[in-house]
Formats: sequence, structure tokens, C-alpha cells
Amino acid sequence: MSETGPNDRTYHRLELAAALLLVVGTVTYHVLEDWGWIDSLYFSTVALTTVGFGDLVPTRDITKLFTVVYLLTGVTILVSYLNTRLARRHWRQ
Repeated sequence: MSETGPNDRTYHRLELAAALLLVVGTVTYHVLEDWGWIDSLYFSTVALTTVGFGDLVPTRDITKLFTVVYLLTGVTILVSYLNTRLARRHWRQ
């Protein structure tokens, strides 16, 4: 972040990374767990927001390992995205 606020390029890259994160999670859970598209998107969203209702859970070891990496990476990307978004909002006021 510079004195003029976060740069647009960084913001847009994080925005794209957050969207791709949901796509990757949705496709992976659909393929590995054989869940429907809506259930896969739902689980990806619930997991990344750290809500974790527990109504869907990964059953295969490979999916559990993916989930560990997905959450550690995903939470980091989402926090960075939200931080940049709030910083942009602050600088525009």
C-alpha cells in the first residue's frame, strides 16, 4: 500500500484469486467427493468462511488433505482480499 492507497492491480489480482479459489474448491469437491455442484459450492463457501456447519464432510483421505491446503491458502487469500478492499474504501473516503 502506498500513500495513495492500495494499488488497483493488487486488488484485482486478489479479487480474481478469491473467485478462482471458489471455482477450484467447487470443482475439486464435485470430482473427489462426487457431490453435486451446489453442495460443492456450498461446502467451499462454508469452509472458507470458517463457519463449518458439519452437514457435509470430506470422507476420502485425499479430499481431507486437499481441504487442509485449501483452507490455509484460502483463508490467507480471502483475508488479504478483504484487507485490500477495506483499505481501498478507506482511501476513497
